[in-house]
Amino acid sequence: MKISVINPNTTETMTKQIGITAQRSASPDTELLIRQSTHGPSAIEGPYDGAMCLPGLLQSLQNAENEGAMAHIIACFDDTGLDAARSLSRKPVIGVGEAALHFTSLLAQEFCIVTTLARSVPTLKMNVLRYGFERRCPQILASNIPVLELHAPETNARAKIADIIRMAINNGAEAAILGCAGMADFAPSLREELGIPVIDGVDAAVRMAEMLASSQLSPSKIRGWAYPQRA
Repeated sequence: MKISVINPNTTETMTKQIGITAQRSASPDTELLIRQSTHGPSAIEGPYDGAMCLPGLLQSLQNAENEGAMAHIIACFDDTGLDAARSLSRKPVIGVGEAALHFTSLLAQEFCIVTTLARSVPTLKMNVLRYGFERRCPQILASNIPVLELHAPETNARAKIADIIRMAINNGAEAAILGCAGMADFAPSLREELGIPVIDGVDAAVRMAEMLASSQLSPSKIRGWAYPQRA
């Protein structure tokens, strides 16, 4: 089983970290095709970055499909280009944001998202509304740490994220979702420290992609995700 994991930005260190996280979650018989956008922004932190990454993201997805990928994962919590990718591909395409919300909904009644910058919050609010989780995920909180600085020692990112989750717990959250693929490696220690489910979208997406790939089901192409007709 081949599954592609595509980082929509062009930062190789982040792509490598996403690949490590995805490999930990994958079954032994799954081959992961770790890819990144062929061109575009170095980080996705809002609608402009999301739009600029689309051509490179879609090209990477098509390349992976040509190599035999049976499912694809878009490893950006904004679910950047998800509808376009689902229109392009004849295989299942999973966004890590949508995967995390569905996964967490089976583990807690109310949960929160902790993301990077405040300008990402409106996009995530719209996604949560679109996916039907607005009542169960009322708290979408920004750490105000840029994507590419999450592992810089001076930002103390993990500790700040833990403090934000504690505030969310006090306001009713029973679980937390890490709203950036770059936060993935914080999840295990945060679960242990906070005593609640802390969900990483890359992990959730890999498990869902394996399930869909093994089901041999193809996405519906009759309306919203119809395959684009070209001259």
